[in-house]
Amino acid sequence: MRAVIAHRHGGPDVLTVVQRDAPAPGPGQLLVDVAVAGVNFVDIYHRQGQPPYSSDVPYVPGTEGAGTVTAVGPGADGAGVGDRIAWTGTPSYAEQVIVPAGQAVPVPDDVDLEVAAAVLLQGMTAHYLSGDTFPVAAGDPVVVHAAAGGVGLLLTQMATRRGGIVIATTSSPQKAELAREAGARHTADYGNFGAVTREVTAGAGAAAVYDGVGQATFDASLAALRPRGYMVLYGAASGPVPPLDPQRLAAGGSLFLTRPTLGSYIATRDELRRRADDLFRWIREGTLTVRIGGRYPLDQAARAHEDLAGRRTTGKLILRVR
Repeated sequence: MRAVIAHRHGGPDVLTVVQRDAPAPGPGQLLVDVAVAGVNFVDIYHRQGQPPYSSDVPYVPGTEGAGTVTAVGPGADGAGVGDRIAWTGTPSYAEQVIVPAGQAVPVPDDVDLEVAAAVLLQGMTAHYLSGDTFPVAAGDPVVVHAAAGGVGLLLTQMATRRGGIVIATTSSPQKAELAREAGARHTADYGNFGAVTREVTAGAGAAAVYDGVGQATFDASLAALRPRGYMVLYGAASGPVPPLDPQRLAAGGSLFLTRPTLGSYIATRDELRRRADDLFRWIREGTLTVRIGGRYPLDQAARAHEDLAGRRTTGKLILRVR
């Protein structure tokens, strides 16, 4: 079978396609023919060796995908040969992968595997951000950075369905239009979102800022918050945030700062299923739209990383494995 391998940490050029023996499932594991693998910023962090995401090399990149079960290991309950599943948290840039049965979620027959692979990681991220980390309530003004990206478009839709007033940041008029289509009430660029936030909240500031950009937006995001507002830093696409003096939070009006990760919000099987089932139900109902902004063959994984890091795309990027 073919698989993408990172033989060392570094730029996109470290990703190469090789032939490997097909794996065999052990206890509690599923062997899956991968149809589609998702491409995410966390894959770039792993490839670069950024702590705490650094992986031992060589390794198969990817953390998300969808496909069909072809073999079941002993004690792997809940899935059988021929079942369509999606997963997050296991390497996925390969034609066949081993998925722990506890990480697999069933994909409804009327949800395409391409959509399932595109929505799971980023959709569950948007789900916990808007529903748990800072639960958006009706009338809450919230800033969503990179609102035309994969998480951003989903988060904008979910915050809006909860009654939030989304102030979306984007880097172009075309991306701003996508954010508005997703439900954003206001749009801004990265240089003026603070002023726009103050204007639309009559000077009060945002109830929360959802920031997956990191270094480039962090300071202005803190300044855009209202007293006791929530700074939700869930990514670092522009680089890691420097150390922060907690007095900065006091000076801003008793602000809250949190750095959530998906693993903490799908720590139990029940929580994983609840979030995934919500996503698939909303997709089937037509109330959640998944935008796939780029489709790449497996041997163009490096190009997908380049395009994602270069902000040349919108929505979700995927690798079509089969």
